[in-house]
Amino acid sequence: MKLLTGNSNKHLSQKISKHLKTKLVHSSIRKFSDGEIYIEINENIRGNSIFLIQSSSAPANDNLMELLLCIDALKRSSAKNITAVIPYFGYARQDRKVAPRTSISAKLVSNLITKAGADRIVTVDLHAGQIQGFFDIPVDNLFATPIFARHVKKNINKKNLICVAPDVGGVERTRALARKLDIGIAIIDKRRPAPGKSQVMNVIGNVKGKICIIIDDIIDSGGTIVNAAQALINRGAKEVHVYITHGVLSGEAVDRIKKSRIKKLVITDTIDNSSKIRNAKNIEVLTISNLLAEAIKRISNSTSVSDLFK
Repeated sequence: MKLLTGNSNKHLSQKISKHLKTKLVHSSIRKFSDGEIYIEINENIRGNSIFLIQSSSAPANDNLMELLLCIDALKRSSAKNITAVIPYFGYARQDRKVAPRTSISAKLVSNLITKAGADRIVTVDLHAGQIQGFFDIPVDNLFATPIFARHVKKNINKKNLICVAPDVGGVERTRALARKLDIGIAIIDKRRPAPGKSQVMNVIGNVKGKICIIIDDIIDSGGTIVNAAQALINRGAKEVHVYITHGVLSGEAVDRIKKSRIKKLVITDTIDNSSKIRNAKNIEVLTISNLLAEAIKRISNSTSVSDLFK
């Protein structure tokens, strides 16, 4: 078993390799002057099981192309099998047609990864679980909820806690965390008047005097979460803590969060945000490296991965 990393999140790859006590495969990934990506594997991997670690985060198209070319290079280097470890699966929000004459990008990306030669996918908190069905190869969709549950138990007083779903689509994820913490849930009813903008219409459930825990898979521009936090405070919530798996944090997201009523935003390192959040005191990063390393170890040893979902 060997590990290869792309350029999207080298810090996470190094943590995974340290946990597994193995070195990353030596490779050269660079760009020509016209933007074309060049991949070269600089050591023998013939007959090895390779785990390629690469998120398709921003710049999404460059990182996706890098992923595909790495898979192709590994295939042509006679790797025994290739597992694409994609901590953040980009294009996942385009998983269905929301208007006539639009593409289902998540399906196309799934086809590209499969056709390139990947034998298995490991990812974390897919935006929509049904994306697993877009692949014709095995997919292990890991969850950050157990990591978040441990953090809440360790750092937040359990009295008067309530889990809050930022929208109706996030109820299942919210219920999973609430079950681990043995607390109730509330739901925010929101409307999107335009892409990237949200408007809170109502809060279903009593949040007065309670410490609210919002959980979601992606924070992008931050507008939805900031508005949700303000709506909860307006309805009498004592504090608002937010737990998000993938910190996309595009545009002015970090500034919005710093100025918001969110006491603490906790994200994972599926996306490398070290430069963005350097001066944000109310943003904390939890590493997902141990979870991914354990999944890689179990897949390599042909043992059960299902215990990691608990």
